[in-house]
Amino acid sequence: MKPMAHLGVGIGWRPEIADAVERLPGLDWVEVVAENICPGHLPEALLRLRERGTRVVPHGVSLGLGGADRPDPAKLAALGERAVALGAPLVTEHIAFVRTSSPVLEAGHLLPVPRTRDALDVLCENVRIAQDALPVPLALENIAALFSWPGEELTEGRFLTELVERTGVRLLIDVANLHTNRVNRGEDPAAVLDAIPLEALAYVHVAGGVERGGVWHDTHAHPVPPVVLDLLAALRSRVDPPGVLLERDDDFPPEAELAGELAAIRAVVTSGPAPRVRTENAPKAAERQGNAPEAAGGPGSTPKATAGPESAPEAAGGLESAWEGADGRGVRDGVEAARTRVALGQAALLSALVAGTPVPEGFDRGRIRVQARALAAKRADVVARLAPELPGILGGRAPYREAFLAYAKGRPMTAGYRRDALDFAEHLLIRDLPADPAARRRLTAWWRERAGVRPPRRVVRWARALAGRAA
Repeated sequence: MKPMAHLGVGIGWRPEIADAVERLPGLDWVEVVAENICPGHLPEALLRLRERGTRVVPHGVSLGLGGADRPDPAKLAALGERAVALGAPLVTEHIAFVRTSSPVLEAGHLLPVPRTRDALDVLCENVRIAQDALPVPLALENIAALFSWPGEELTEGRFLTELVERTGVRLLIDVANLHTNRVNRGEDPAAVLDAIPLEALAYVHVAGGVERGGVWHDTHAHPVPPVVLDLLAALRSRVDPPGVLLERDDDFPPEAELAGELAAIRAVVTSGPAPRVRTENAPKAAERQGNAPEAAGGPGSTPKATAGPESAPEAAGGLESAWEGADGRGVRDGVEAARTRVALGQAALLSALVAGTPVPEGFDRGRIRVQARALAAKRADVVARLAPELPGILGGRAPYREAFLAYAKGRPMTAGYRRDALDFAEHLLIRDLPADPAARRRLTAWWRERAGVRPPRRVVRWARALAGRAA
């Protein structure tokens, strides 16, 4: 695999710190959450960064490539459009699942995939589909997790290595996530770094978090702790990372503090002699993405990613060799069976997390409870950011949060956060809430303006409320 183009030291671009980002000294590049921008209406601050030669990379959060279903063509097209609009040399996503289709449930968060042969087979096929659809190369990020799946067959290092060997995909290594998984799942970051093909490294994420009750929460709202910088140094001792990026998504600090964190990251990256990259783990599918990001040239170029089924049979657990017989029917049947098994497991887990069904056998029930509370709290926070009028109508943050968490217990998210905000408002109105008539009128007007329909009449509200209580 050819070396990745140099990106340098960057920061996650967020509207709340857009002005500060423009003033940060020595900033080489930025990353944007792909779903938060519109290709035809890019923020002026991003356009100014591009005009002065700062590279912009879109980072997707909603594809769910680790899910049992094939990637949504519309979501792939949208991610590709953003790459083209930004002149990005590559796009990135996560090794995670975020939804199930039977039942229809949305996690609203990145959840870990089981490190099994079935899950790897499904992920590899989904990655190939994405590579074929995207106009630029793809890199995938290891995620932070609160819990482990029972019955896993592969280590994290082996899972990532086989993924690269079979697809040629690049890796985005988040060293903060390595620390999270050390605390929460007892995994050794050094063992992961020693096992994975670092020549496939696209770039690195660095972020802060906090430990509560023996659980590390990857908040992206706290300063980067020394232990995460130590992991960045450990990675730097093995490879010269093409790029390193600071992530901050909430509770943004003063500009000087952001600049200080970037300076600390830069000091780690530039310290010491250049490491020698290992070659023993060179991916056997290295040429699959022959148009790797180093061929992307300037910010405006958009090379086409390619993928194929020709990667190493010995690393694929026999999957690839099955393409040789029966015109590929054997491998297709095998992957379809794997999709069914993965779908059943993910549906049972997600239903326990967001719909209150029993926790599947083998999971740590305490950790699943922690994850379920975290998902509900994130729903409340994101809906409040998307619809800041709601806390005001309901009398403040505390009563809003109490009302939303009560709603979330019986109403799993099925269609994204914006729909969730409307469903929450309708849920309250059906129950003649809030109790204050003036607040209820304000909520009705808010809901009507956004839903585009008349609110349900009193008799309908009564009927729905009775039906809800009967259920």
